[in-house]
Amino acid sequence: MDGMKPRVVLAAVACCLAAHQSLAAPPLGRAQLVALMPNPPHQAPVPDQKPAPDAENAPDDSAPLPIPPVAPRIAEGDQYDRCMDMLADDPAGADALATSWKGGGEAAMQCHALAQVELGNPASGAALLTTLAASSTAEAGARAEVFGQAAQAWTMAGNTAQAYATATQAITLSPDDPELRVTHAIAAIAVRQDLEAIEDLGDVLASDPKRADALTLRATAYRRLNELAQAQADITLVCAQDPDNADALLERGIIRQRLGDPAGARQDWEKVADLAPDSSAGDLAQQDLALLDAGPVQ
Repeated sequence: MDGMKPRVVLAAVACCLAAHQSLAAPPLGRAQLVALMPNPPHQAPVPDQKPAPDAENAPDDSAPLPIPPVAPRIAEGDQYDRCMDMLADDPAGADALATSWKGGGEAAMQCHALAQVELGNPASGAALLTTLAASSTAEAGARAEVFGQAAQAWTMAGNTAQAYATATQAITLSPDDPELRVTHAIAAIAVRQDLEAIEDLGDVLASDPKRADALTLRATAYRRLNELAQAQADITLVCAQDPDNADALLERGIIRQRLGDPAGARQDWEKVADLAPDSSAGDLAQQDLALLDAGPVQ
């Protein structure tokens, strides 16, 4: 089971969209934390900015499901292998196999849970994964990875408190796993524990200083704490090594706007809209550009 890491949700739209605070967000104190778009508690509303609808707070249907390339294994056997192999291409078949599997135990439960997530029922899958991770007799590393998958599924379901709780259980069992620390950072940001996220990401970056998703997430956490110099340093490093990273450009635009550089913010958001027009990053960039164009309330 060693080396089989869950794919972190931020693998695609990921990293910073899990914590992105667009200019279109509702004013502080009014937004409910849901899904991948929590409202940061430390960011003051943009002065004289028109309010905008809650579109950015909706879960992103295009986000990758928390099914890893090689799922963490808590059992062995041909039936288990078959069920897990079916998840990506035939989740309904995997679900049917798991639920009809007599004596399947933990193996059937895990396959059933992951199939539920893949079929668009993340809350159901998350609950099953949480129960499984808590009760499994597998070794600690495998249980930690299942807790990590549960955290990702709870995030997809919009239950940020449960995501944080299960991600915390994951890193308690496996504190040195960088993927689980990133998962925990995402969950921590979602429940406004930005300092915890910064600690997680600092440990990840200590062993991989140029890891783009961790740097972008940490920039978001610093920006939410109004530590704009640190946020700018992290996001500048990401953009220097990957000038077309849409998530990083989206975050850099917010930081630039906060630093009084609306022209720079516009440049970043226009590039995001061009690079990824059909993505969550592109949608959020378009919202921010529309608000920038609207100008202050008269």
